[in-house]
Amino acid sequence: MKSPLSGNSNLFTLAITVDLLLTVPLVYLLLIRQTEIPKTTAVPVMVVGLLIGTYFLPKESQTYLAWFKTWGLPIVELSVLTFVILKVRSTIGKYKRLKGANPDFFSALKSTCREILPKAVIMPVVTEVSVIYYGFLNWRTRTLQKNEFTYHKESGTPALLGAFIFIIIIETFVLHLLLAKWSIIAAWVLSGLSIYTALQVFGFARSLAKRPISINENSLTLRYGILNEVEIPFSAIQSVELTSHSVERPHFAKLSPLGEMENHNVVISLKKENRLIGLYGMKKRFKVIGLHIDKPKEFKEQIDQLL
Repeated sequence: MKSPLSGNSNLFTLAITVDLLLTVPLVYLLLIRQTEIPKTTAVPVMVVGLLIGTYFLPKESQTYLAWFKTWGLPIVELSVLTFVILKVRSTIGKYKRLKGANPDFFSALKSTCREILPKAVIMPVVTEVSVIYYGFLNWRTRTLQKNEFTYHKESGTPALLGAFIFIIIIETFVLHLLLAKWSIIAAWVLSGLSIYTALQVFGFARSLAKRPISINENSLTLRYGILNEVEIPFSAIQSVELTSHSVERPHFAKLSPLGEMENHNVVISLKKENRLIGLYGMKKRFKVIGLHIDKPKEFKEQIDQLL
């Protein structure tokens, strides 16, 4: 690309552009075809080729790159988006058939992304998409099944998150005015980040009502919106206690990421350690977990019967 030929030969420039945007991604696809690496990772390879061409090719030799940026890249993006949407719909359909109940969008999206995305980006992508889905797209009232339990109606978490959003809005307005005197760009960057944070908290708050705790045939699924979740086999449960007292046992964790800001009324002790999966895939080990249930007695009765 540093050769004088690149600036004097349209054919040479076209050949380099085709190599970067088509040949290299195609060879990459051939190399991963029999592996578990998602085929959609060829798209980032293509984008890397685009960035390399933009950086190294002389400006006068970027005609074909410019065409690709204008026409090709949007088509690729729409194709990937369409593929993801179709995969999500397909997975939700399978979930409905298998469970015979309302599908859990968060679980279906995770299952889909495992098939099409690298492992490192699955949970960040799932979290960001779910914030938009639960915050602004899913307005249907969740119909509870007999084996499902809410945890947000009798707790003060929704009000706490609402107050947090209100504080963000007020502080953003004040800080924007102060920063604008120094740098209008910095003021708008900070305001944009603050608004984005408020939207995320709104999505987190709305997901609480959409993802109830469920008692399954052989396991217990504990959820706290899209913030925390864990699957516990009944064979691993040692005891279920109805208590709101503080717990001083080792390896204790709260299902709520708010910790001591939210009281628990149920404590579940396990025979062995399990892992709580949190925001963006963060993990926390525990052997005893405290949680709030709106109907704790009914919850314990169902668990005791199955145990």
